[in-house]
Amino acid sequence: MKIPKPRKRGETYTITVSYQNRRYYCTRDTASECEQWAALKLLELKAQTKIENGELKPKFLFRDLNTKYYQDVGQRNPSKSSREWIKGQYNNFEMKFAALAQKSIYDISPKDLTLWRNKRLTEVGENTVLKEISHYSAMFTFAQKELFLLNENPWMQITKPKKPRSRDRRIHPSEIELILKVLDYEYGRQPVLSQHFVAWGFLFAIETAMRRGEILAMEKKEIFDGHVHIPKSKNGDARNVPLSEEAKALLELIKHDGRKIIPQSENAFRLMWEKRKKAIGLNDLHFHDTRHEAITRMVRVRKLKVETLAKITGHKKIDVLVNTYYNPNAEDLIEAFNR
Repeated sequence: MKIPKPRKRGETYTITVSYQNRRYYCTRDTASECEQWAALKLLELKAQTKIENGELKPKFLFRDLNTKYYQDVGQRNPSKSSREWIKGQYNNFEMKFAALAQKSIYDISPKDLTLWRNKRLTEVGENTVLKEISHYSAMFTFAQKELFLLNENPWMQITKPKKPRSRDRRIHPSEIELILKVLDYEYGRQPVLSQHFVAWGFLFAIETAMRRGEILAMEKKEIFDGHVHIPKSKNGDARNVPLSEEAKALLELIKHDGRKIIPQSENAFRLMWEKRKKAIGLNDLHFHDTRHEAITRMVRVRKLKVETLAKITGHKKIDVLVNTYYNPNAEDLIEAFNR
């Protein structure tokens, strides 16, 4: 389409562009600026027409989708832990995807994502990659079914990493002693310093099978005679956790006036735990292993039925509880068999 000539109006120039029975006007200081605007405006109008006719895809980068998903889905997620996790993915997006973040979502292919998956597996474990693939796949499904930008989800066309074997890590009494020693804590001692509360939380987790986040969120008003009430657990439901005599004794050691049992942020607690366990060479010990240890002890010592155990631990799927968290050794199985 031929670009019209600008017209001088006083000290400035104006130009009019006609496209599909509509007129668009512009005023600039020079004639060349008017011509440049007109050329770009015509290209923009033609491109928009092709988009509306389905001949051309609109420009929508992967990074734009990441922002849109975070604003529309992440920030409105009813679960605080899920919101925080999605926020972490949003903040680290550019670092994880590099040049791929600048690519249009229409041009991202299964090959691109397979190459990303392979590189990511050299940086983190299979479980992390599986969780990330699930997150970004949900993002593209959002673009497909809510924004109507895509016809298919390329994440659904790649092979996911094989889920690693569930951890069956038990905690030996000698390891408990090492943890308490490096945190300068003794049984029966009132926790005062930050490191003491980490040790206290470690012991309380072994007695109750509560998750780290649940213990850190635990408030004094949720402690009752014989049990702890968790108003909202990982699966979204409330549950009551019975207290052993050892767990009651640990709670009696809490003397401060704060609202929460452990007056410490989750990040500070985690960093203290990671730093001190590394100092004594227990890198393979995860705080979550206390849950394995506690559940196995509950079965071995208290002879709890699996249905009762599931109510205590908050598991909705019995097979996950039995196959993932109950980790008996040969002696435990022989004793149960003969009993």
